[in-house]
Amino acid sequence: MKKSTQEIKKAYIKDLTNKDLDANKVPSSLKRRSFLKGGSLLALASLIGGSLPLARDGASGFISSLLASELHPFSVKGKEGLIYLNDRPINAETLPQFLDDPFTKPEHLFIRNNGLPPEEKTIDLSKWELRIEGESCERPTTFKLEELKKKFKHYTYALVLECGGNNRFDVVPAVRGNQWQLGAVGCGGWTGVRLKDVLESCGIKKDAVYIGYYGADTSLSGSGEVPISRGVPMHKALEDETLIAWQYEGKDIPYMNGYPLRLVIGGWPASVAGKWLVRVVVRNKVHDGPKMGGGSYRIPCTPVAPGTKVDPAHMCILESMAVKSLITHPLTGVHTPFGKSLALRGKAWAGDLSVASMHVSINYGETWHKAKLKKPINRLAWQEWEANVSFPTKGYYEVWARATDSKGVSQPMVLGAWNPGGYNNNACHRIAVQVV
Repeated sequence: MKKSTQEIKKAYIKDLTNKDLDANKVPSSLKRRSFLKGGSLLALASLIGGSLPLARDGASGFISSLLASELHPFSVKGKEGLIYLNDRPINAETLPQFLDDPFTKPEHLFIRNNGLPPEEKTIDLSKWELRIEGESCERPTTFKLEELKKKFKHYTYALVLECGGNNRFDVVPAVRGNQWQLGAVGCGGWTGVRLKDVLESCGIKKDAVYIGYYGADTSLSGSGEVPISRGVPMHKALEDETLIAWQYEGKDIPYMNGYPLRLVIGGWPASVAGKWLVRVVVRNKVHDGPKMGGGSYRIPCTPVAPGTKVDPAHMCILESMAVKSLITHPLTGVHTPFGKSLALRGKAWAGDLSVASMHVSINYGETWHKAKLKKPINRLAWQEWEANVSFPTKGYYEVWARATDSKGVSQPMVLGAWNPGGYNNNACHRIAVQVV
């Protein structure tokens, strides 16, 4: 007999604790994704009445979405459909089914924090200021938020933001850091003013090579220090699509995504797109703020063997993200009748480049079938794709997806070049399919 969600939750908690507990009054020790991942998946599968295909890839996310309403003590106002990795700082990824929308809805956009955001109740739009300065800025200027909106032309671009460590969960050997699976990525329409228009109004000296940002977030230690201050070279800062934004998908930027003002820099790791923006500095050298040195958002300058400890001097800054794709429909574990084709759809993107072609395979990459690929709505937006596949017999299959960028570079079928930060993993996404 099919059990209710509440019964499943209660039984799952008992499996973890050997105690009968109220599913709505869960001890704090059970309220973390890391703890949930240690639970008995077999017990949960038996309760649901079915198997959990590709448990390593999907089960922890499935458990979190099933139990999130009572097991997570740190839900975020205005957000839903997220898997919370931790709460200090808050980091949460989007469930795969919510990446199927043409553009990621504000309530589903992933959260990546390094410190503590400014308290929402303390944010006064009439007093919010952005300071443009730095050794390579000719006329340091402070703008009120309303002044920015009135002085400069507004633009809207659909831009991909992806955490540099997205898919770190699948890196072998494993590395430290947030164990993102698929959902530390999103794409939607950002509205604001071009960074280049603002910088040019302040004057850019000829020796300028980099910009850096500073936000109003503070370190977890409570010291008031800035937890992260990254940046990009001038050529990236001056692209048309690089924005100082205040809206996402026609609404105020969600609080946890940088309200009321943030940088949006598509195609590069989202860590360069500073949130709660209060200052931009124009530098005559590579920016040296927190998270710009050491191993942060850096990869080996030359390939290394998996598990190698790399000298920081031999690490290079991660810039454009690699070509990548997702199957967003159907979800892994789908059952489909024999003799009927299965409709697939998904998203693909390629950092600074575009995606030139998209292919799918049902036989572990032995043969590939071309998918229909749509053009991006603008540069640096993701691209939708779709395909139909048929299976020769009943049984278990995996559907793989592979994108190729405009320079002819394709996704690897397995983990590509290993790095100690677990960055830029763009191995082919795959889903499990049972043909019955």
